[in-house]
Amino acid sequence: MADKARALAGRARNAAVRPTAPRTAPGNAERARELDRLIHERTRLGILSVLAVNDALSFNEIKRLLELSDGNLSVHARKLEEAGYVECSKSFAGRLPHTEYRLTAPGRRALQGYLDHMEALIRAVKKV
Repeated sequence: MADKARALAGRARNAAVRPTAPRTAPGNAERARELDRLIHERTRLGILSVLAVNDALSFNEIKRLLELSDGNLSVHARKLEEAGYVECSKSFAGRLPHTEYRLTAPGRRALQGYLDHMEALIRAVKKV
């Protein structure tokens, strides 16, 4: 039993270093070998995921969907915005501020690359 667990851990470790043919842009081979830590965090992955299936969502919609606090969403959304993965537009509806988020093309590519990498890890683990 211990041997099987060690073999499984070894395969997962090797897959993390050498994923099976992830779909990334040319010239990004080095990045493809490593997990995108920015996306790997649960809250940021959630934000990107809900934006991937919607054209745009308001701050309050994302907060409600992911059950986040204002501060938590704000911090994680800012990190994604600084990375260029999401864009934020702010406006007012009357006197009330309205913040809306959209997934950018680089954000969509980064999310797809992350998902491809995770699928490669899953395939490597299932081979045991």
